[in-house]
Amino acid sequence: MGKALLCPGILSKKAIDCPVGAGRYHRVPIGFQARPVYVAECEGEKEIPVAAPAIPLDFDPKRAIDLNSKAFHANKYAWYRWMLEEAPVCTGKVSVVKVKLVSRYDDCKMVLSDPRFMRNRARARGKGSGSMPFPVPKAVKALAQSMILEDDPEHRRLRNLVNKAFTPRAVGALSDRVEDLSQELVDELEDRSGPIDLLNDYARPVPSLIISEMMGIAPDEVSRFQKMLKVFSDGLQGLSMLRTVLWDLRQVRRFIEELVERKRSSPGQDILSNLILAEEEGDRLSPDELLAMVFLLIIGGFETTMHLITNSVRTLVEHPDELERLLDEPKLWDSAVEELVRHSGPIHGTKLQYTAEDVTLHGETLARGTAVMPMLAAANRDPRVFEEPDAFDITRSPNHHLGFGFGAHFCLGRQLALMETRVALKNLFETCPGLALATDPRSLELAPMVGWHRHKALPVRLH
Repeated sequence: MGKALLCPGILSKKAIDCPVGAGRYHRVPIGFQARPVYVAECEGEKEIPVAAPAIPLDFDPKRAIDLNSKAFHANKYAWYRWMLEEAPVCTGKVSVVKVKLVSRYDDCKMVLSDPRFMRNRARARGKGSGSMPFPVPKAVKALAQSMILEDDPEHRRLRNLVNKAFTPRAVGALSDRVEDLSQELVDELEDRSGPIDLLNDYARPVPSLIISEMMGIAPDEVSRFQKMLKVFSDGLQGLSMLRTVLWDLRQVRRFIEELVERKRSSPGQDILSNLILAEEEGDRLSPDELLAMVFLLIIGGFETTMHLITNSVRTLVEHPDELERLLDEPKLWDSAVEELVRHSGPIHGTKLQYTAEDVTLHGETLARGTAVMPMLAAANRDPRVFEEPDAFDITRSPNHHLGFGFGAHFCLGRQLALMETRVALKNLFETCPGLALATDPRSLELAPMVGWHRHKALPVRLH
């Protein structure tokens, strides 16, 4: 008997030929309620390849789902289907910390907007205001003091100040630079004869150069700054995290502090200078708040866009009919990018929310102080809201996805991310319409980083 697999969404119980030639297998219902789910059992010795990723049969739904595991990341959309239909509130595990996962669209919106759920852990539990439960180095503290971990009124105060810096003029001025930078990169890459890693050769440079200009980085410092960006993209996971926390983040903090001091004495037309000068009713960002804001801009403005571009390229290549239509009808690019965020976005879960009082959801009571993670990618595939949710449709309308969050913490840089992604994809595919994956899609690896959907690399051929 081959290895049994749990296959969400497979409805047929009819015995069929085993596609690997190992005999015949049948699909046996195991009794889930909302949607029939069947186990594929092979009568031969080989494992059965299934059409969709599968959940191990020995999974105990009462056991916490390990969100750090490679198995989860390799099969996350199967997990999301199971959550949506069978366990709208279930238990997950982030390292050694247990959290409650909510997956349905309306539940995620509620958690992100209901005042009974808070970002600040200590305040939610009524134990002070610190966002970290234990002492951390100063550089890490700057990350922990970010406004995305605060609640109103403190969050509103910080966001209002940042809005002063993110003027339409400041963001709009970047559009032409994105156009020029992405086209220069495409032209340079087009001259290469062999495969390229789209992640590192294109998707990384575009937002990293733009964030450099947003910060007003001098040309002779761009190379150093880009090396520091890799600290955020590669250093906050796995075995490298200890070095990052104890050494790399300190160097990044020192660099940013020096940059801020230069901007104070000689402000420019960049967003960092605007942040330094931003004022509302006599209030300004403190030095620590400014540092935390720069860290947030780097992570949100660089990492998210880099992986959105990468995921989008793979999705478009794997949906050639939609790509062909897009190239024939360029007016659909805005709609297509919104659908890419919904279907293939890099952010799959938000920062943790904490219950400020007991909350009952789907018959389960979440005690005060419970950590809750809204699974945005699952919500974006909720059939209660999206027709044919697994389909990629560049004309989908309406498309009220949660790819940029919801409520008070709705992504401040949404327009910038959409613009960068649209321009980067349009220039890439119009210049290289024959772009194709340079490897078997099954060999592509995802980084097992909680709350993210990010490739380790994306080898492609441009011709």
